[in-house]
Amino acid sequence: MAQDIVQAESFFDRHFGITARDLDKVLSKALEKKADYADLYFEYRMNEAISLEEGMVKNSSRSTANGVGVRVLAESKTGYAFTDDITIEKLELAARTAQYIARNRESLLPAPVGGQAVRSHDLYPVSSPATEVSLEQKIALLQDMDRLARSLDPRIQNVFVSLASEHKIVLVAASQGWVVGDIQPLTRLNVTCIAEQRGNRQTGGYGGGGRVGFSFFTEKKDYERYTREAVRQALLNLEAENAPAGMMDVVLGPGWPGILLHEAIGHGLEADFNRKKVSAFSGRIGQKVASELCTVVDDGTIPSRRGSLNMDDEGTPTHRTVLIEKGILRGYLQDRLNAALMKMPLTGNGRRESYAHIPMPRMTNTFMLAGGTPPEEIIRSVKKGLYAVAFGGGQVDITNGKFVFSASEAYLIEDGEVTRPVKGATLIGNGPDVLTRVSMVGTDLKLDEGVGTCGKDGQSVPVGVGLPTIKIDGITVGGTTAA
Repeated sequence: MAQDIVQAESFFDRHFGITARDLDKVLSKALEKKADYADLYFEYRMNEAISLEEGMVKNSSRSTANGVGVRVLAESKTGYAFTDDITIEKLELAARTAQYIARNRESLLPAPVGGQAVRSHDLYPVSSPATEVSLEQKIALLQDMDRLARSLDPRIQNVFVSLASEHKIVLVAASQGWVVGDIQPLTRLNVTCIAEQRGNRQTGGYGGGGRVGFSFFTEKKDYERYTREAVRQALLNLEAENAPAGMMDVVLGPGWPGILLHEAIGHGLEADFNRKKVSAFSGRIGQKVASELCTVVDDGTIPSRRGSLNMDDEGTPTHRTVLIEKGILRGYLQDRLNAALMKMPLTGNGRRESYAHIPMPRMTNTFMLAGGTPPEEIIRSVKKGLYAVAFGGGQVDITNGKFVFSASEAYLIEDGEVTRPVKGATLIGNGPDVLTRVSMVGTDLKLDEGVGTCGKDGQSVPVGVGLPTIKIDGITVGGTTAA
């Protein structure tokens, strides 16, 4: 945010009594016995959540947490310890603990690890975070959404609405002598509707948000758009027929279907998997891994996006990183440890869930760039296939790229036209193989609305995804009827 590092340091000095001299003392303790690098990650976090069900407030919570994580790197070994009691004594104990874990290793890392961090972005200038808006205003918004959903169609039987807000202040101090900080807002609004007709019950959901304030949802009445979309999906699913099964051409719609790209391909491009040679993309930089129509980027610098950050959780400014360029693999997503061991540049992708978690390479906003084909032309090119507009859950195996994804909104394509909605469709394939089957890429790149959360090794972080309309030639579709 616009607050500079002096204000960030002042915050921690004021609330925790930690001075620059104290930081130096703790870092010196962490660097004993041939450690290569050490850093401290301070975090203050305020979270608020409100949910409405059946027109009544079902949950309202507000919490704060603060602590510091101490990391020590020696060769490829990492020592990590954390404390929520931020005193010099506890910090030194955490530093000794982290140092003990990583101690007595011969130094093989380049020094300094990753170079100096410099804050270079101001991506989310929110003057008033959502956590400062009154509870009454938030409840009124949720009630408006509930009333609107029920008024749109009598088949809407129940409505669930939730608002989650976070205000986080972080400070990273490194043994190389630099200190950087950031103030990070995050807000998400979701609505789920249940529709019922002749004993058939179906759901529809929608939402959005980002590193934005409360007014983001009210100024352009986005909350009304979310509500109408959730109702539309629920009613659509009442009319959907069972999806066919078999090998067929599939068209993915723009925006949220980029979650397939994120899961089936993005995780395989994170540096730790590739350094350990367990990814399907290991050792393939410079090789063709996709159709020449595919250019995939990870960009943590898009203003106000859910996956964006001024700096990553190691203090490195975020970047726009080209991962695949016209089908050729160009690089991986790096944190400090893996970038040093692989002798590759930092990309600003070192992320962690909180001070209690170790950083690792993670995605920010990952998407495929637009192509040159109008989306209508892509649809017309398919004689018989599936048009997948939105996805629910999915699974992927990083080692071989195999994935299974369930479509939450999908339609049949018959003779070049989108026709009947279907339910129960799953896409089954292999990420690297699917990339080679992309035969058409649309002009309509769209990013998701801002609801994505990514899990890895037990840690969850907010992310963004995106995609233009694309055509995949011949992918297995799981369904309940014969194609």
